[in-house]
Amino acid sequence: MDVSLFLHYGPSLASGLGVTLLCWAAGAALGVVLGFAIALLRRLPVPPLRWLLRALIEIVRGTPFLVQLYLLYDGGPAIGLRLADIPTGILALGIYGSAYFAEIFRAGFDSVPQGQIEAALSLGLSRGAILWRIRVPTMLVAIVPALTNMLIILSKEVVVLSVIAVPELMYQVQSMAAETFAAFETILALALLYWLMVELVARLGRAAERRATAFLRAA
Repeated sequence: MDVSLFLHYGPSLASGLGVTLLCWAAGAALGVVLGFAIALLRRLPVPPLRWLLRALIEIVRGTPFLVQLYLLYDGGPAIGLRLADIPTGILALGIYGSAYFAEIFRAGFDSVPQGQIEAALSLGLSRGAILWRIRVPTMLVAIVPALTNMLIILSKEVVVLSVIAVPELMYQVQSMAAETFAAFETILALALLYWLMVELVARLGRAAERRATAFLRAA
């Protein structure tokens, strides 16, 4: 193994890692916001809207991310949506993640004990107050493990963005392999950097889960 390759291509790998983290963080944030909005809208007593949102979730979950990325990248200009490579990747990650986050939030809302809601209603709390003071905090505590798992999955989907020339980690590693023909070193670099990123997310998730568990015990 030629260690000097890592020193020579270190700046490129660092740049690729930075773009990967940017796309993942922005895409995940967009997915969480969209997913939460979808979960709230699905609770409205409007059957056509609920059916439409359910259909959108099933379409996104039922098609590969690569197909969705190509549809957005190649088909976007046909409907007037022209974005650069990185914004396209972030938007695609956000849309893809939103369907899964919406289902996680839905399950979290459904896990709130009905007795708590009935008690709040008996005390005269409004529907809005019940949502933000009871449903949302209780739901967030319950879904921490599922959220962490989905964030990890989404971080690994960033590698797909290399197919539209987003200069993320996979793109930089492929360029390194093409120039040096050092397959082992390039794959090792990719695996180690992704492992470090996923491990960081997992540790943050475990810390959040411990705090959520402590909150439940205190409550």
